[in-house]
Amino acid sequence: MSIDSAYQNLPYKTVEIEHLYGPNVHILSDPFLLSHLAFLCEQSTTQPAINSVVKDLYQYLIKAVLNGEFPRTHTTVKTRMIEHSPLGVWSGQVLDRNVKTVTVNIVRAGTLPSQVCFDYLNKTLDPQGVRQDHVLVSRVTDALEHVTGSHLGDSKIGGSIDDAMVLFPDPMGATGSSLAQVIEHYKRSVPGKARKFITVNLMITPEYIRRLHTEHPEAIIYALRLDRGASPAKILAETPGKHWNQESGLSDKQYILPGGGGFGEIMNNAYC
Repeated sequence: MSIDSAYQNLPYKTVEIEHLYGPNVHILSDPFLLSHLAFLCEQSTTQPAINSVVKDLYQYLIKAVLNGEFPRTHTTVKTRMIEHSPLGVWSGQVLDRNVKTVTVNIVRAGTLPSQVCFDYLNKTLDPQGVRQDHVLVSRVTDALEHVTGSHLGDSKIGGSIDDAMVLFPDPMGATGSSLAQVIEHYKRSVPGKARKFITVNLMITPEYIRRLHTEHPEAIIYALRLDRGASPAKILAETPGKHWNQESGLSDKQYILPGGGGFGEIMNNAYC
């Protein structure tokens, strides 16, 4: 069997915007996905369009995470042409199907994204090593609706995370308080040591990155868009992360700006 060297050590790098937040932050530079995300954030976008677009976006995001973070192995496959020629064999580098993976449904905005990731992980990896957990966490606010922390409620966690890739598909990375608490819960209360913690977001703020960088510096962030719309104009003219302490993507009630409103409410028709 002849082996084609072109497929033995495949290079891969996501196309990302330039920033100075560090190597664990991956903000995709993708006009196609940004077009759909812009539509998702419009006031007129409601059901059923919103869930359809969220599903599409996470199909692309999970692909970027798999390609960029998951281990690989080599395989040899006899194609249908093997009946006609001994050259009907392909050998090359692919994703390692045996890696254990957990996707965490952070109720409620994260429910659909986690399900999409769970389905695609089952198609790509060995389903026996793929699991979906469920965690209920909510913002805690004061009388002025400022976020003062987060409350971790009930959870359904299916076992150890030892040597597992643990994914958190949550559309909105605003303050980071909720996700930081969920990661801390997995570190302290769930058996085993994860191979990687990876957040998978549609949009994030500088505050979100700072919170995770401070409390969980090993966490890896994948996002479609960085929102820092509350920053001064002169800061917006600079490379993201250059003046991190002056950047902001939050309103006075700590919603993302420009953002897209409360995805959890809209995705679940909570206003009806």
